[in-house]
Amino acid sequence: MTLEAVRFIDLPKIPDDRGNLSFFQNDEHIPFKIQRAYWIYDVPGGEHRGGHAYTDLQEVIIALSGSFDVVIDDGFEKKEVTLNRSYNALYVPKMIWRRLENFSTNSLAFIVTDKLYDEEQYIRNYEQYKAMNVNG
Repeated sequence: MTLEAVRFIDLPKIPDDRGNLSFFQNDEHIPFKIQRAYWIYDVPGGEHRGGHAYTDLQEVIIALSGSFDVVIDDGFEKKEVTLNRSYNALYVPKMIWRRLENFSTNSLAFIVTDKLYDEEQYIRNYEQYKAMNVNG
């Protein structure tokens, strides 16, 4: 898998003087059936989350509040993207190394995936990941 497969998804944004509303729906906005949702919050300054890839799991990452950077890496190329709008989502397919960092105060990362949690899905060793991606 290459970084070309990673892409932004523009979610609907319904503006209103009382506050905006955004949403997503399976099959219409997200390119997979959602099996799991989780969120990351209260990340201390200077800390990061992630630092792994998944063998067969895809995800969509949204900054519901605040901002953070997502460093994506296919073993050949590395790119950093900033998420800071709740109507912009980042689609990350399987076999892309990702790391979330530079969390702003009170940031909230919301992630949906196409698989239930399974530790066997994780590749946590970067050298192993690169070898799998080159040979896979």
